[in-house]
Amino acid sequence: MTTNETQRAFNDARPTTAVGWIERASEVAAILAEDALDRDRANRTPYVEVGLLKDAGLVTLLGPREHGGGGQTWETAYRVVREVAKGDGSIGQLLGYHYLWAWAARLIGTPEQIAAVEELYTANDYFFGGAVNPRDDDLVIADEGDTLVFRGKKSFSTGGKVSDLTVLEGVLEGTGKHIFAIVPSAQDGISYGDDWDNLGQRLTESGSVVVDDVRVPWASAAGYVDKEFRPLTYNTLNVPVIQLVFANFYLGIAQAALQAGVSYTAQRTRPWPYGGDNKESATEEFYILDAFGDLQAKLWAAEALIDKAGAELSELLHAERESLTEEQRGRVAVLIAAAKQRIIDTGLEIGTRVFEVTGARATASSVGLDIYWRNLRTHSLHDPVAYKRVEVGRYALLGRLPEPTWYT
Repeated sequence: MTTNETQRAFNDARPTTAVGWIERASEVAAILAEDALDRDRANRTPYVEVGLLKDAGLVTLLGPREHGGGGQTWETAYRVVREVAKGDGSIGQLLGYHYLWAWAARLIGTPEQIAAVEELYTANDYFFGGAVNPRDDDLVIADEGDTLVFRGKKSFSTGGKVSDLTVLEGVLEGTGKHIFAIVPSAQDGISYGDDWDNLGQRLTESGSVVVDDVRVPWASAAGYVDKEFRPLTYNTLNVPVIQLVFANFYLGIAQAALQAGVSYTAQRTRPWPYGGDNKESATEEFYILDAFGDLQAKLWAAEALIDKAGAELSELLHAERESLTEEQRGRVAVLIAAAKQRIIDTGLEIGTRVFEVTGARATASSVGLDIYWRNLRTHSLHDPVAYKRVEVGRYALLGRLPEPTWYT
């Protein structure tokens, strides 16, 4: 896949409806799927793939229509992430993270900041990355009058070198104040470690980043007025938003894994000739039909839960920011926790059991069925799924809603 090929693929008008955007995402996924395995093994920086997202218009899906954006809802954005992940889990993750960071100004910014950021990224087709890993030491921010100076290192920075804009987060020196700011990615003060070489999700550019004397005007400190932050419950939706991004690209990966198993079984798997009730084709084998029926039912159930969570969270995200209550936030967080644990368990099961129904020859490297398990296994370790089960358990048993943290 070359840059010229991606540009030629989408020279028509951009969609105007949710259905049209989901269909566009499916077209992108088909292009990505053609060489996803080869690109995964090469571990090449996905400049062309991000270019494809831009050419297809998916980068500005949530952007205002007056600046050339799609003007769509988060419910549609989640479906788009899922579709893209069917073709390439890494690129689905990149797009989902981009949507979160593109919405960051709405989550915590002032009205003026929201308007400026949305015009900037939408009009220019800019792609976001973020250096906000909360388990690392915070970036340290020095206050130099009208200017903030960010310094430090993060071990993960998804989007890295392929981004146009980077979201930084740190703590103001001598205080407990956390500050978010959006800065250009291509600058001397930001350098990438080129050290992302993991088992799965290999094209997400999630390696380390060093931030050295990146200067930001106080006016760009998200949500701050006269150097003071004005909090809203809405600010805390950042974690439910990204956790549901996870669930949707996990779902896309799992759907692709099951479909790959179906295709391989129908075309290449041989029936077992020593069972005493021999079949003419693998598609008549009872144990194969049983396995696919079990896995498909579980996947449909996970999809229904994820869609329910997406509809409820989208409604909150597009309502007035001041109207969100702590209870509304907590209830949707519990629902997302339930959805995430279901798709992790189901997706990993599909990634493993697909080999049982395809047969020994399906383990060949040329077939590439391993990519789905590798991708799901890698990213599902982002935060322990056991804690998601505990969140749901506390709600079911005690009626307790999760309190906002960096992971809930």
